[in-house]
Amino acid sequence: MLKNYEIRRYQMPEEEIKVLVKEKKKELALQQQLIKEHKLPVLVLLEGWGAAGKGTLIGNLIQELDPRFFKVINMDAPDEQEKRKPFLWRYMEQIPEAGKFVFWDSGWLEELADGVISGQMSDMALEERMRQIRIFDRQLKDNGYLVVKLFLQIPRDEQKRRMEALLDKKDTRWRVSARDIRQAKKRKDHERAYDRILEATNTGYVPWHIVDAMDKKQALLQTLHILTNQINQAVENARILPEILHKDYPLLKMPLLSNVPLDQEMSEEEYKVRLKELQKKLKKLHNRIYRLRIPVVIAYEGWDAAGKGGNIKRLASALDPRGFEVHPIASPEPHEKARHYLWRFYHRLPKDGHIAIFDRSWYGRVMVERLEGFCSENDWKRAYNEINEFEKELSDWGAVVIKFWVHIDKETQLARFTERANTPGKEWKITEEDWRNREKWDAYEQAVNEMIARTSTENAPWYIVQSNNKYYARIQAIEILIREIEKRVGREK
Repeated sequence: MLKNYEIRRYQMPEEEIKVLVKEKKKELALQQQLIKEHKLPVLVLLEGWGAAGKGTLIGNLIQELDPRFFKVINMDAPDEQEKRKPFLWRYMEQIPEAGKFVFWDSGWLEELADGVISGQMSDMALEERMRQIRIFDRQLKDNGYLVVKLFLQIPRDEQKRRMEALLDKKDTRWRVSARDIRQAKKRKDHERAYDRILEATNTGYVPWHIVDAMDKKQALLQTLHILTNQINQAVENARILPEILHKDYPLLKMPLLSNVPLDQEMSEEEYKVRLKELQKKLKKLHNRIYRLRIPVVIAYEGWDAAGKGGNIKRLASALDPRGFEVHPIASPEPHEKARHYLWRFYHRLPKDGHIAIFDRSWYGRVMVERLEGFCSENDWKRAYNEINEFEKELSDWGAVVIKFWVHIDKETQLARFTERANTPGKEWKITEEDWRNREKWDAYEQAVNEMIARTSTENAPWYIVQSNNKYYARIQAIEILIREIEKRVGREK
């Protein structure tokens, strides 16, 4: 892309360019109100050669914008804590809210190029990273984002001239980073790496725009044209529904809920003995996954009153409290609703070697949001594939991903609801919403069956926990967790 890009320069006097720049800045400022009204989140990624003028360009783009509704983020090389999260975690963390701009000064391009050139990233690993980026771009677009990707191109001799001028003055030396110097010294290597990454992540839904940055005023005008045109087009196309994809993830054959037996029995005495044994074993495994830096992500879903809380409590009590966190998931907060629906779950992912337990999860998209009309049909139908992509990323990162559906029958739920309502100190556990959801049991069962069938993959399987007998269910869940962690730990030997 860089070798063959078409140089586009405006053949007009400098004064005329100044006038056009001024007009386009005003247009962009008016569009800020437009994106706010349409709740359009706009992400602008600026990549390019060191000293190409990314900082100056961003400064010019934001001059007329209301600072309450944009943010500029310097996406430098990942620090040690960020390296302990999935590759896309730090990028998903910094996506804009609906109706706001976010400008990224650099992104993943240099991170990937450095990995390739240093030999620390294999060809296969690079291909996987680029696949994840394409998914990231597509998911953002499908969920209503405008993503504008710009690469600022300057010739080698111009880069050298600008860097020497910056290094020559004490007050501007800080603007040339060690990464910029390394990039300039290995320009040909970086050019090859950049070309490959740009080509692989240049898609019809989120293309790259190569900006000729030889002349800064020309570059600013070109960027303003691209950005304002893209915003107008995104507003016009807002009602076009995205395609619903059905990728071929390796799915496991799962039973219907109605075919799962729930007549298992376990006495309290047997339960106590077995629980003690398993908690001791799990505690040792927790130390091992910490040492091996294996992350564990556990999602709990299930019927109201099925026993998720008690199940989580027995499992968590065996773990070192410094190495796990339980996330009770309720209705999204306003700042969460204003972002991609998976954002709040990315936000809660553990570091490697730690455990995250989700009491309710991202599956709300295809259950409560679907059945209560909190999202469109296109949204929840797209979500099956998006969730499989998300869980594949977790698995590729090295995580053990386990999903429990805590299952009871309708009669057992009624008995537990009645007990809660009639027991002092337990009334808070039963709400009007619980009774209302019970009336939709059949609709929920149909949705859960579809959810399990379409998202139980080899890398992130569903386990149906038979919970009419709570003792049996608690032991069953811990046994599954131990088995899956042992399998993962075994691969490290």
